[in-house]
Amino acid sequence: MGQVPPPTGACTEDEEDVVVAADAIATPAPDAGDPELAVQQRKGKRKKKKRRRRRKRPTEQEVAARRSVLRWACPGREAVGDHEAGDVGRRRPRVAVELHAHSAFSDGSLSPADLVERAHRNGVKVLALTDHDTMAGVPEAVEAAKQYPIRIIPGVEISAVHSPSGDEMSAEEPVHILAYYGAWGPAKPQELERFLAIIRDGRYARAKQMLQKLKDLGMPMKLEDVCKIAGNGVAPGRLHVARAMVDAGYVENLRQAFSRIE
Repeated sequence: MGQVPPPTGACTEDEEDVVVAADAIATPAPDAGDPELAVQQRKGKRKKKKRRRRRKRPTEQEVAARRSVLRWACPGREAVGDHEAGDVGRRRPRVAVELHAHSAFSDGSLSPADLVERAHRNGVKVLALTDHDTMAGVPEAVEAAKQYPIRIIPGVEISAVHSPSGDEMSAEEPVHILAYYGAWGPAKPQELERFLAIIRDGRYARAKQMLQKLKDLGMPMKLEDVCKIAGNGVAPGRLHVARAMVDAGYVENLRQAFSRIE
């Protein structure tokens, strides 16, 4: 009995090999030396990773943390979907949180009470007061928050320096560390205050250095004027020096002032 020919449109094994080879020729392999193609491939991989991250469901620990924050920020308000992790991820109540705010006790323009009032008007439910190197404004913020459905996180932004190479003799870079505390405040407030006082003294020395630099540029100013702008008991910073420059007529606005201070 003779061999049955393949149906029309089908390929023999030999013909299939030819088709595969032709496809390989028509679609050349990526050129490893093509930088543009390599960039596109990396972007494609990153997009796939992002899509995978978006589809990731929250873990039980993440769900528990969200519930804890919601109950703390909104006491008496039950989290929606408490019984199912998926529901919490999709339908949890939205809570506006501000974790980095300054008052007039450092380089902010509002008193702690006014800052709390503005935060409330903007729908903030959790506010961390993190003035530069001081927690002096926290009591006023906590007292003001009693008038509104808003919770205060006592905090401070600590000025520090970092040596990237780990060598004490290498150049140091300024680093700001945000520290947060519970409603009761730091465990050792007096020790923390002594530490912050040392840093604030350093801010006065830094202000003197900025004023000397500006004097060399033909813009002399007095430290007393800068401290007056900062306010009683407030360690001067870049913003206060910049405002003094505007008041003295050396620059038209704060942006120009900051460009001269750098």
